[in-house]
Amino acid sequence: MKSLASFSAFVGKTFAIWVILFAVLGFFFPDTFKQFAPWIVTLLGIIMFGMGLTISVDDFRELARRPYEVAIGVVAHFAIMPALALLLTKIIPMPPEVAAGVILVGCCPGGTSSNVMTYLARGDVALSVACTSVTTLAAPIVTPFLVWMFASQYLPVDAWAMFLSILKVIILPLALGFIAQKMIPGLVRAAIPVLPLVSVIGIVLIVAAVVGASKGAIAQSGLLIFLVVMLHNGLGYLLGYFAAKALGLNFYKRKALAIEVGMQNSGLGAALATAYFSPLAAVPSAIFSVWHNISGALLANWFSGKPDADADAAVNRAVVPH
Repeated sequence: MKSLASFSAFVGKTFAIWVILFAVLGFFFPDTFKQFAPWIVTLLGIIMFGMGLTISVDDFRELARRPYEVAIGVVAHFAIMPALALLLTKIIPMPPEVAAGVILVGCCPGGTSSNVMTYLARGDVALSVACTSVTTLAAPIVTPFLVWMFASQYLPVDAWAMFLSILKVIILPLALGFIAQKMIPGLVRAAIPVLPLVSVIGIVLIVAAVVGASKGAIAQSGLLIFLVVMLHNGLGYLLGYFAAKALGLNFYKRKALAIEVGMQNSGLGAALATAYFSPLAAVPSAIFSVWHNISGALLANWFSGKPDADADAAVNRAVVPH
């Protein structure tokens, strides 16, 4: 069991590498990996069940202890990323399915990877976890509404069906995991060291399935989608940071909110896009899943080396090179 836990920890720490590897495998061996496409929703449910096993009441105490800061993070996340997605679809010509997919991933809640990146950045991890938890619980209402509002100009959006799907693949598994944590704590404690391995397997199979099912479209439009994803993610980090700064948060908290805003639950985006739009619409989510783990790690490494006194000057130099 110790060796399995050690391997799980290793896989969790090298998550970005595995996502890239399986994205490449999905592209070159599409017939093998697109067979997992019908299991995307199930895989995401398993991942969210694992999150439910680790979520605690303390995560929500942050909301009661500092509602202003959590509210900033939640509102910034659901305002900045959908607005950026809409703006990018307006200024960069792209097929309607790709545009709908970009908007969909922009309307998703925060991803749990943001909590890891905030830790590596030496940011406010408790604030990051609270924001991820709240955006996740708000997702059944907020995500379908935002997708309907912004993406229905590109493709028909069934907001009610999307609401039910998010309840099924996010809220129900989370609740079951939380209940299991309370009812069989010993078994859950024994299983927790293996959860990173389960989560990574789930995410890499989702990414590989989406890439495999959309190989032709990626070969044709992959560079365009990658450019859009990079802009979306990078501008999300920047605007999240400066929104936190404008509202008076210190550098420790700004790091958390920059990462929280810029990183998405792209697995949910891929699942919803596959179910309600098309495999092509799921490609932005799959590429986002690959890219935000790379960019998040790079940003966390950069943030971790910036003391408070030099932080603003360093960020300004990064934004406006001299």
